[in-house]
Amino acid sequence: MELQNTVKEALAVLYHHPDESVRAQADRWLQDFQHTIDAWQVSDNLLHDASSNIETLIFCSQTLRSKVQCDFEELPSEAFRPLRDSLYCRLCSRTLAKDPLKLGPSIGVAALAVHVSVEDWGDGGIVDWISNEMRTHSEYIPGLLELLTVLPEEAYSYRIAARPERRRHFEKELASSAETAFSLLTACLNFGELKDQVLVSFASWLRLSSGVSASTLASHPLVQAALSCLNSEQHLEAAVNVVSELIHYTTANGSGGASAYMPLIQILVPHVMGLKGQLMDTSKDEEDVKAIARLFADMGDSYVELIASGSEESMLIVHALLEVASHPDYDISSMTYNFWHHLQLKLTRRDSYSSYESDALIEEERKRRLCIFHLPFQMLVSLVNSRVEYPQDYDDQSEEDQKDFKHIRYAVGDVLIDASDVLGGEATLKILFMKLVQAVGNCSNDENYKWQPVEAALYCIQAISKSISLQEVEILPQVMALLAKLPHQPQLLQTVCSTIGAYSKWINSAPVEHPILPPLVDILTKGMSTSEESAAAATLAFKFICEDCRKQFSGSLDGLFHIYHIAISGEGGYKVSADDSMYLVEALSVVITELPTEHAKKALELLCLPTVTPLQEMIGQGGAFQQIPARQFTFHIDRLACIFRNVKLPEVVAGAVQRLWPLFKTIFDHRAWDTRTMESLCRACKYAVRTSGKFMGITIGAILETIQALYQQHNQSCFLYLSSEVIKIFGSDPSCASYLQSLIEMLFSHTTKLLLTIQDFTARPDIADDCYLLASRCIRYCPDLFVPSSVFPSLVDCAMIGATIQHRDACRSILTFLSDILDLGNSSIGQKFRPIIDNVILPRGATLTRILIASLTGALPSSRIEEVSYVLLALTASYGTKVVEWGKGIISLIPSTALTEVECARFVKSLADAASGSNSTFTNILEELSDVCRRNKTVQDIVQGALRPLELHFTAIS
Repeated sequence: MELQNTVKEALAVLYHHPDESVRAQADRWLQDFQHTIDAWQVSDNLLHDASSNIETLIFCSQTLRSKVQCDFEELPSEAFRPLRDSLYCRLCSRTLAKDPLKLGPSIGVAALAVHVSVEDWGDGGIVDWISNEMRTHSEYIPGLLELLTVLPEEAYSYRIAARPERRRHFEKELASSAETAFSLLTACLNFGELKDQVLVSFASWLRLSSGVSASTLASHPLVQAALSCLNSEQHLEAAVNVVSELIHYTTANGSGGASAYMPLIQILVPHVMGLKGQLMDTSKDEEDVKAIARLFADMGDSYVELIASGSEESMLIVHALLEVASHPDYDISSMTYNFWHHLQLKLTRRDSYSSYESDALIEEERKRRLCIFHLPFQMLVSLVNSRVEYPQDYDDQSEEDQKDFKHIRYAVGDVLIDASDVLGGEATLKILFMKLVQAVGNCSNDENYKWQPVEAALYCIQAISKSISLQEVEILPQVMALLAKLPHQPQLLQTVCSTIGAYSKWINSAPVEHPILPPLVDILTKGMSTSEESAAAATLAFKFICEDCRKQFSGSLDGLFHIYHIAISGEGGYKVSADDSMYLVEALSVVITELPTEHAKKALELLCLPTVTPLQEMIGQGGAFQQIPARQFTFHIDRLACIFRNVKLPEVVAGAVQRLWPLFKTIFDHRAWDTRTMESLCRACKYAVRTSGKFMGITIGAILETIQALYQQHNQSCFLYLSSEVIKIFGSDPSCASYLQSLIEMLFSHTTKLLLTIQDFTARPDIADDCYLLASRCIRYCPDLFVPSSVFPSLVDCAMIGATIQHRDACRSILTFLSDILDLGNSSIGQKFRPIIDNVILPRGATLTRILIASLTGALPSSRIEEVSYVLLALTASYGTKVVEWGKGIISLIPSTALTEVECARFVKSLADAASGSNSTFTNILEELSDVCRRNKTVQDIVQGALRPLELHFTAIS
């Protein structure tokens, strides 16, 4: 009684105390209470206590539901029936349809049914039990109907801590009881006030009705009731859900194909089509129209293969979906977008015509279908064009609304691409160009210029750029000529610039007699000075046209550098942000790549100059150099990285890096403590190494000597990833072997001293990640240096310490390193390393196996199962029966309360099968083992307490 009062008091504090810290303390106490064994009885008592207020009832109902779902194993077997009766009593005492306390007991009873077998439940299982209760206690039918509704939903719920095998049995039990459930629901139709709930329950049960034939359902009273309710405002939503489930049922992959479901399809489609007139009925409730539109969309998505045949009946559905697409409400019209995409795939992909015997027949049928659907897709293009038009009040909209509008534009762009795949790019372009011409013609030249329709048509033309042939000469020259005549309204200019960028490849291929590039560059420079948004679009477009028209620009470097210097300097009114200026750097870099070597050297110096000069000035500030914010360095260094990445002239870039090395060396020496600056500088060096390769010569030696010394002082992880790039380029070069050997041993030796505990890994996941990425690179590019090295065993030990790190990337890098070692030993080229690998892995094998099993069963998140499974499989492939013996001993440590003997034996057998080369079910069995051991927190704690992965790392077990 005292604990019950404490719960009530804590709830009163949680909901009503003015002090937030006191409320938080009460919340923590209540959460801890929910995990105790006492929560069962206390919650049950309070639910039956007439003095409990609504807050107490809701809390206790949720607690008891959660306990049944997750902690049922805490109870002795004899507690099942009293608990079921108590929950049933609570369920039946709630008589209101919208009672918030009704759901908790119904889910609780359903969760009980998941846990308890038919034999233990009695009465032939839960559905027969509900049937008996309905016959003997008709006054409880509303509560029992609620229970009948949630049963199928709980069958697929992973919130319930049931073993996978029991969950599968429960699904089969419910599926075999589907017809019984349908009979109960049919009987409940006699209660008019329950019709809505009956339909909701029927929709829920249809997901388990695969054993019921389509012909049976076609004439079933529940189906007839749902179809008749499609014209009832009171029951429309529930009826739509039923019909939607029926449509999905008819597309299930059962035997007999579509013909087996025809009896049902033939009654569903006419009823849905009968709702077409309501789509544009302004007197109907908006939510009702959405429900009807969803039904048409479901029908289109589900029957797209039948519709793609182009029959007269299917075209009626297509025209209905066009009507949905034309609805003024975007949320309604967009419901059809998936259908148009799937229809396009069915019409254009060759595998859709696999039933035709020859290429000639395939092509003939394909042309026939494309011809049939030509007009609907033309209409679709015309319909969606206006969806992308900027609203008049766009500038006053919230940031969220503006983001939603951008998403609408992306979605419409995808629809236009689908349409162009069916119609052909040029045919789609003609439709959109007519829209553009019409929009321009409707505009006056005064200040009331209505730019939105012009921008919308242009945006659509931009969206289909990849569908247009480079040889198109009819429409695009007119479009490009028109661009220069459009007003410089910011949003319109932004789209104009984006359109230029989108058609950069076509611009490069345009006929020589129509020189269109100079006026387009003028438009882009205007875009850079109009607004930040248009400047962003203009710089990106500038990058694209420089990439694709680089040969045309090679004689215009002075003009390009003029634009570049104005944009970089911030003079001349350009509104190019620091991030967007990187596009200009990329643009000039690719143009420089096309120059002769001597010209390229001079151009590269000019390109680097606006970046190098500020860095030299900052270095010249003496002691103040240390106080400069990192951003002022990284801003310039990142530009150099961009240059080194995009100027594809290895010798030229290597020469530039050699000249800049004294500058880099000064930054390395004086800012090695500054993580952001070091990351930026290492990234620049990485791209230099990647581009220049072996032309780096003596500079690479100086770089590595510098980072080798600085890593020991400052522990910057970026030094490791720069070394990783060096290993990739130089790892197989015998002339570098001695130096790289020294580098590897120093870096790994120092790293293993930094990562001595799992806490060290958690504190520095960046070092762990980059260390093991580097180690994997060494296995791939220089195993002769790495595997025989003195640091190899300590790196394996270190990996075992950090294998259970929760950081995703660091964990994956460690697991990949372990699997790379084992894969190397199992490969033909790695046989010479096998004795070394065996000497390292075998003494640690049992410990490593235990860590992996612990990781599978809860030490790591379930999203890591695939990587852990692969390591365990590779270990089993390497050491066969030894791993089976290790696994057998380790799995036996887990108490039978968490893992049964049968489950243990299944796991051991999977190891034995993998050891003999049969691993087809290995991953599935490990996933099931993981599911069993994670089914609730108590079980997971028991398993991890038995395996203790964090205590094992340095215990060598043979």
